[in-house]
Amino acid sequence: MTGASSGIGAATARRLGADGFRVLCAARRTDRIEALAAEIGGVAVGCDVTDPAQVAALTEAVGDRCHLLVNNAGGAYGLEPVADADLDAWQAMYASNVLGAAAVTKALLPTLINCHGQVVFVTSVAADGPYEGGAGYCGAKAAERAIAGSMRLELLGQPVRIAEISPGMVHTEEFALNRFAGDQQRADAMYAGVPDPLSPDDIAECVSWVASLPEHVNIERLTVRPLAQAAHHKVHRVSR
Repeated sequence: MTGASSGIGAATARRLGADGFRVLCAARRTDRIEALAAEIGGVAVGCDVTDPAQVAALTEAVGDRCHLLVNNAGGAYGLEPVADADLDAWQAMYASNVLGAAAVTKALLPTLINCHGQVVFVTSVAADGPYEGGAGYCGAKAAERAIAGSMRLELLGQPVRIAEISPGMVHTEEFALNRFAGDQQRADAMYAGVPDPLSPDDIAECVSWVASLPEHVNIERLTVRPLAQAAHHKVHRVSR
């Protein structure tokens, strides 16, 4: 489980632990994952998925048994038009969402095949198409989706499932705050007036369900939005 230190990752680690998985909680913030691992009876592995040496250490910690890989590490940075793009932020998004997911998956794939395992990519509805200010993040998530789709074709006949869960508006404590470089007012405005956005637990429930299905059943892509969100540009908000 990558990106396990907060939000969807932490909620999913807790849910999988409750489901009986021995969860390796991987993330950069070791203090958080150590507390989480102690809570759920898992294992904390400090790992920056953009660092090859740390990915190798994660692979060693996993060993020869891995039945489920959840690629959740990543994030969104900025909401500027392309004319004002911070390309360093784009590099960071591609490094974590795309190259990091590819590196961890490549490293663990032999073990996953041997264990008849499953890979779940947590992408985003941002992969469905562009929106204003979203070119960098939409591109990164579309590229991550392409990894999942390509692997499904490449591994046909192999005993490993490749799934994608594509969330819409999920209210976490950090996603929007990171996107707006710590600007709490802008982060809060994303969810202002939206009745019942998704929670991290909602996505954790989806991962749990996908992972619980029989080996011959593969959920290729599961799109999950709150009832208040019909599309990127169509969100129901109520005045307060």
